[in-house]
Amino acid sequence: MAQATQLGERRTSVDDIFDHLHAEILSLRLRPGDKISEADIAARFGVSRQPVRDAFNRLATLDLLVIRPQRATEVKRFSAREIAKSRFVRAAVEQEVLRRAACYCDASGAADLDAALAAQERAIKQDDLETFGALDYAFHETLCQIAQVDFAFDVIRKEKSNVDRLCILSLSKGDRMPDLVADHRRIAQAVKTHDAQSAMENGMRHLSRLDATIEQISITNANYFERE
Repeated sequence: MAQATQLGERRTSVDDIFDHLHAEILSLRLRPGDKISEADIAARFGVSRQPVRDAFNRLATLDLLVIRPQRATEVKRFSAREIAKSRFVRAAVEQEVLRRAACYCDASGAADLDAALAAQERAIKQDDLETFGALDYAFHETLCQIAQVDFAFDVIRKEKSNVDRLCILSLSKGDRMPDLVADHRRIAQAVKTHDAQSAMENGMRHLSRLDATIEQISITNANYFERE
């Protein structure tokens, strides 16, 4: 694990530790099944165990860590059942978000979508996978804001985090970023032209891109999955 970052003056140590570990897990620098200890993280950040424990609990709430008394904390393995649940919930929420976004999108919302897409294109040109991942989140958050249901992004973010590591594996096995941006462009175009049906159809097509990847990874990296 990288050396401790300097704790920001306006942020708590819990925030910094959480962000650091969250990035390590989602980027697969910490892989499913890897063990981490409170003592090690506390030493690296120069803090007591309590903020580390609090950060661990936040990550556990996102189903990214497994905390077991008297045993090492472990990066959570993928669960086929949880992935199916997350995708079901996310599909239901995003369809309504896209329907509403297509209804409410105005010139300001259209400009926000164009800016989000331009930023994604820059990330592709720079082959910056980590930035692209953050911009993917930002795009879906923008849609929620346009739809006037910003709280829906809390649900999407939680369910998205359950499969994001699979997204990273998918992207690392081939240059999928242009395909994802093309999906985003079709979604944005439908939203900007108030075509709710097209927005929802393209949104569901976008979510389905991981189906083949999940199946492949469950075979080639079976140790990343829980035994169910």
